[in-house]
Order: sequence, then C-alpha cells, then structure tokens
Amino acid sequence: MKIFTAEQIRNCDEYTIKNEHIPSIQLMERAAQACVDWISENCKNHRNFAVFCGNGNNGGDGFAIARMLYLKGFDIDVFTNSKAKFSTDANNNFRDLKEISGITVREFKEAKDYRFDSRTVIIDALFGTGLSRNLEGEFKELVEFLNLKTNIKVSIDLPSGLFADAISSEESTIFKADFTLSFQFWKKTFLHTETGKYTGKVQILDINLSREYIDETETKNFVINDRVKNIFKLRDDFSHKGTYGKVMIVGGSYGKIGAAALATKSALKTGAGLTFTLAPKCGYEILQTSNPEAMFIEGGKDFVNDFKVEEGTVYGIGPGLGTNDETVNNFLKFLKDYSKSLILDADALNIISQDKKNLKLIPKKSIITPHPKEFERLFGTTKNSFERLELAKKQSKELEIYIVLKDHHTQIITPEGNVFYNITGNSGLAKGGSGDVLTGILTSFLAQHYTEEESAILGVWFHGRAAEFAAEKYSKESMLPTDVINEFGSVFTELNTKVERAL
Repeated sequence: MKIFTAEQIRNCDEYTIKNEHIPSIQLMERAAQACVDWISENCKNHRNFAVFCGNGNNGGDGFAIARMLYLKGFDIDVFTNSKAKFSTDANNNFRDLKEISGITVREFKEAKDYRFDSRTVIIDALFGTGLSRNLEGEFKELVEFLNLKTNIKVSIDLPSGLFADAISSEESTIFKADFTLSFQFWKKTFLHTETGKYTGKVQILDINLSREYIDETETKNFVINDRVKNIFKLRDDFSHKGTYGKVMIVGGSYGKIGAAALATKSALKTGAGLTFTLAPKCGYEILQTSNPEAMFIEGGKDFVNDFKVEEGTVYGIGPGLGTNDETVNNFLKFLKDYSKSLILDADALNIISQDKKNLKLIPKKSIITPHPKEFERLFGTTKNSFERLELAKKQSKELEIYIVLKDHHTQIITPEGNVFYNITGNSGLAKGGSGDVLTGILTSFLAQHYTEEESAILGVWFHGRAAEFAAEKYSKESMLPTDVINEFGSVFTELNTKVERAL
C-alpha cells in the first residue's frame, strides 16, 4: 500500500471528485458512513457519543458521523464552536445536524461541565490532514482536557494536533486516541515511534478514492501488506535440496552459542535447502543437539577466528559472534575478500562500527539489520526516528546496501530511496534473540533466490506475522523467540493459501 503525503491525499480527493463526478459532500458522506460502520460494530456496548467537531472538513466528517450514529439509535452530544466560519461541506452537515431535535449541540467550553460516564465514547473530529501548526488557545486547552479522560477515544482520519508527514515539537499538544480511523491510506506519522503513540490502533477505511490516481501517483514510501503474496513463491513439487540454496550462519562464542542456534533453526524452518553453522568448537554439542538437520563447521575454539569461504553459499553473520580481537581481524579480512551480498547483524555490525572506514567493506547489495543503537554506532546520532530514516536513506544510497532499520514499525530502506514500513509484529519481540531469528529468516530467503529487496520485505513481514501467531498462543509477555520460530509453519500455511487463491 502506498503512503501519500497530506498534499497527495488532498489531490486524490479532488481527482476523485472531478473525474468520477462525485460531489464533495457525497465523498464526505461516504467517509462518514465508513466510520459509522466501524464504530457501531466495535463500540456497540457504548450508548453515548461525545463528538468534537472543528470548522473544517474533518469537523464536517464529525457532524455527519454524529447524525448517522443518532439514526442508528445512539445518544449523541456534539461539541463545536457554533459561531466559527465553517467550510462549505462542514456547514452543510452542521445545518442538517441542527435540524435533528434529538441531538444536543454544545459549545466547546461546555465540555468541562459535561458528564463523561463510563459508556461515553469521545470522537475527535477537530482537525484533519490540513493542520499546519501546533494547537493553540481554546483547542489546546480542549485537547489537554480530553486527554485526561479515561473514556475510549476515537480520532477521525488522524489525531488532532498530529501532522501527517512530519514530527511534532516536544511541547505540542496532541489528542491521544485509542483508535484512529484513517481514510484509504496510512500516514507517515502513524509509523514512527514519537508520533505513532498518539494513534492507538489504526484502522484503514476504504472509501473508494480514485484507483487511477492511486496507481499513477508516485511515492517512495509504502506499507508492507498484500505485497508479500506477490513476492512469495510456492514450493515446486519437482525440486530438491539444491533448489533452495545453501545457508551459512556464522556466529556464536563462549556463552553466546544460543544466538547462533536460534539463527540456524530459523534458517532451517524457513526452507533453506542446506544449512551450515560456522561456530566455535565450544558450541558443537549444543548446535548439533538443538539443530541436527544443520551441519557444523568449526571456526575456532571459544570464538570464531576462521571465516571459511564456501562457494554458492549465502552468509548470515553476527549472532553471538563476539568482538574478540582475532574475530575482529579475521572478519574484516573476510569482508575485504568477499564481494557477494550477505546478511550482517549484531556483533558483525558492532565490529564494523569500530571504524567508519569499515563501512566501505560491506559488499554491495548486502542487507544489514541494525536496531537504533547499532545504527547510531554505525552512522552517527540523530534527534529522532524521522532524522534517522533520512540518514538511513543517505547511507543506503551511498553504500548501495539495504538497511533493515528495526523499530516498532521496522523500515526497509533500499538504495533507490524507497522505504517499506512493516506493520506486522508486536512488543513480544522485544526480547533478546528476536534479531537472531530475523537473521536466519533473511539469510534463508536470500539463499532461496529471492532478490535482496524481496528477501528483506518478505523476511521482516514473515518475522512479525509469526510473532502475532505466537502472541495469540503464549501472550506477548511470555512468548519466546523459539515460540516465534515454531509458528513459521502457520505463516507458510497462510501464505500458501493466499497465493493459491490468487492463481
């Protein structure tokens, strides 16, 4: 799914109105109906709705939503500034609303004396994508007041005070929603840590905006969703182990063999044809016992100091590798002599970060998977995740590598400047070992002849989806990286079904 800027979304609205001959008020009605369908289904145990409407088109959506909810039998109170100058469509919907005697229209200032009981849902329709400055005065005070309420809060299109494309200043006042009902598209700010915390759970509502405009309008930002079914390849019945490539997981050191074991099991369970683990002798029994399907190659005694090159093999280097001097020297020598794309994570990245000159040793088209601290050590500090993404785009282009920037919504950055945001996964992945599992997935997919971009997109999505299945069984708190690996079969079953249906 494409991510558009606020300007592109406005242009999409206008294009739909002009080219599909739909009056703007009818498009607003369509958007409001989509919201009401979701609200009436998901908030059906609540009887009262306090709808806060601004004077622009977001407020117009709110007026229409209030009217439709009332007609469904809910109790509605609308709060607005009745003396404000409304947009044309907002004014039309406000006029229609006032003709319904059962809906009470109140001024914003009356909110402080209103009884917000436990069955009241607060709907925020104050400001939409047109907001270009921080909330001030009456609106700032109102949002601060509403944020103190424990009622369920639903924002229409995006939380008031939040910008669609840019980070807000730290002192900004932003409505903190439990749910955000966004029209047609994800907004960039929904997907970054500093701003996404205001949205709650995001629901994308299809309001049938022009497919022609969407298809023809270019963007560099995407959300990974159904794209994966176009990437995933069904397993050929007439195939053999050589068809699915050779994986070499390089990692482990005394006390950190588990990391290499997780990456190895992950590679095995994602379908690699042949899997090897290059690890120190101290991990032999553990690795052969935990992963008997993988072959062990000794790379040292207590740490790896011999990085053997196997032809026709895809390398995933880093899990539990350690930073012993011999490991560092021999790993850097390996990189100088190696030119094919590979996966670099964890201590492999920590070694590279010891000297900025090492960045140029990363083979072109490789995939690196830093978390924010590892990224900082590699490329320098940034003020926030928006700046970090811009720096990642710059480094990806300069080094001609793919960066999997791990975060709540992990971003895959390509050398061409495209950014793919992942929306699968959960906080259950916030445990040591989760990154090792991802390394195994990515290495396995790359060995199976997916391109680097395909491997990164499919691999990150796959990892997050397996985590969702694991959380359903064990909870986010209790699930382990091994539980995530054990759910790979569930993800493959789902993918196979999707692809077969599409045939």
